[in-house]
Amino acid sequence: MHIRFAQPSQVSGGTVAVGILAEGRLTPSAEAVDSATGGAVKRALAANPRFKGEREQCMALFGLGGPETIVLVGLGKPEALDALAMERVGGAVQAYLNQIGAGVAALRIDAVDGAKVTAKEAAAAAAEGALLRSYRFDRYRTKEKPEAKPTLDTLTVATDAAADAEAAFADRAKVVEGVFFTRDLASEPPNVLFPDDFAERCRALAELGIEVEVLDEPRMRELGMNALLGVGQGSVHDSRLVVLQWKGADDPDAAPLAFVGKGVTFDTGGISIKPSAGMEDMKWDMGGAGVVAGLFKALAGRKAKVNAVGILGLVENMPSGSAQRPSDIVTSMSGQTIEVLNTDAEGRLVLADALWYVQDRFKPKLVVDLATLTGAVIVALGQEFAGVFATDEDLAGRIIGSGKAVGEKIWQLPLDEAFDKQIDSDIADVKNIAGNRWAGAIIGGQFLKRFVKDVPWAHIDIAGVTWAEKDKPVVPKGATGFGVRALDRFVAAHHEG
Repeated sequence: MHIRFAQPSQVSGGTVAVGILAEGRLTPSAEAVDSATGGAVKRALAANPRFKGEREQCMALFGLGGPETIVLVGLGKPEALDALAMERVGGAVQAYLNQIGAGVAALRIDAVDGAKVTAKEAAAAAAEGALLRSYRFDRYRTKEKPEAKPTLDTLTVATDAAADAEAAFADRAKVVEGVFFTRDLASEPPNVLFPDDFAERCRALAELGIEVEVLDEPRMRELGMNALLGVGQGSVHDSRLVVLQWKGADDPDAAPLAFVGKGVTFDTGGISIKPSAGMEDMKWDMGGAGVVAGLFKALAGRKAKVNAVGILGLVENMPSGSAQRPSDIVTSMSGQTIEVLNTDAEGRLVLADALWYVQDRFKPKLVVDLATLTGAVIVALGQEFAGVFATDEDLAGRIIGSGKAVGEKIWQLPLDEAFDKQIDSDIADVKNIAGNRWAGAIIGGQFLKRFVKDVPWAHIDIAGVTWAEKDKPVVPKGATGFGVRALDRFVAAHHEG
C-alpha cells in the first residue's frame, strides 16, 4: 500500500473517509462532505444510533454521488485525541477500507479543538498507523480467493498541513520498514530461517551503511562461547553470531549503545523436549534477534545520530545424539561455569555469551537485551506487556516511557539477591534454572545479570508480545515487531543530539 499526502482540494473521486467526533459531532471535513451530499452524513448518523463517533468506529455510505463511497470514522472525545489515538484511527481505517473493497481512498484530517495533536501530527500519526496495519505475510500462499486479498493500493492523507505532515512521516516510515523486517523474520517458517539464513538476511543491511560481521562456529569456539554453542550442538545447522554496527554519531569512535537479541530459530526444548501442543509457536523464539535487526534497519534508514552495536545470537535447539544433556556443565566466554539442568532454558545460555562478548569487545555505554525468554512472563503479564529487568532505574524508566509513547507497553519486574541465591549450583558457578517453579521470569533475568559487568543493563522479556493471536488496530494477526518502535524512540529521545 502506498501512502501520499495532499491538500484537501487536490483530492477528488474514489473513497473519502472523514472524522466524526464523540456524540456524532462532525469535523469540518465531515461538514463539507455532508453539505456536498445534501445532508447524507447527518441522515446516516440519525438512522444508525449505534454509531456515536467512538474512536475507531467505521461506517460506510454508498451510492451518494460525488465520492464513490464515504466512510465515517469515529475519533472519540477531542481531549483524548493524541498521536497514539490517531495511529489507531489510521490502522482502523486501513482495515475497514480493505473490508469494503476500496482501491484508492483519501483520509481527511482536520485540526480539532481540544485535541492533544496538531493537524500535522495527527496526519503523520494516522499515516503511520495505516502503514503498520497494512503488513501482510503472504509469500507462501498459492491459492487465495480474490475477496480475501487486500484491495487498498493508495491511501492519500488529505490535510491543510500536507507538506509538514509528509516531512514528519518520513522518519516514521523508515521505522515502519524496520518493524516489517522484524515481522518478516518472525513469520518465516523454521525450515527456511535457519541461523545461517538469518545471518544472510542481515548481510543485506550493509546496503544501508551498517557494518555486518558474521562469526562462525570455529571463531566462537576460539572465543570460548561454549554456552551459546552448547545450545546448537544438537542441530545439523551451525550456529552464528551476527555483529551489526551503525556509526551515526559525529564521533564514530564514541562508545556505542548495545542491543543484544536471542535468536533461537526453532526451539524444541532440546533433550528437555517441549510438549507437542503449541510447539509450532517456537518458530518465533528468535524474536529478540529479529527486533535488534529491525531496530538497526530503522536507525540506518532514518540516519540516526548515534553509535550503536547489535549482537544476534543465532542457534537452533534440537534433540539428537549430539545434543546437550541435562546436567552438562559448560564454560561460558566469561569463564563462569554453568550447570545446564534444563536444556529448554536455552535462551539465557545464548545471551550469556552474547552479553559478555559485546561488553568485552565494544565497551558500550549501556546494554539492552531482548528475548522471548520465559513462559513465566506471560503468566505474570499476559500478552499486553513485556517485562523489563534492570540494574539501572533511569534506564528502565526511559525504556518504559519510550514504549508508552509508541503504544508498546512494558512493565518493570524486580531483581533481588534472594532470587540470585536460588541459581547457585552445587558443582558449578551457576545453574540455568532454580529448583522450583516460582518467579521464573525473574530467575531468567537474575541469571543474565551474572554476565553483566559494571554497565547500565536492561533485559526485556518479550515472550508474550512477539506474536498477536488476533488483529489489533496497528498490528495484524501474527508477528508484531514489538520493541522496534520502543527502542527507536528510546534512542531518539535520550541518545541523539
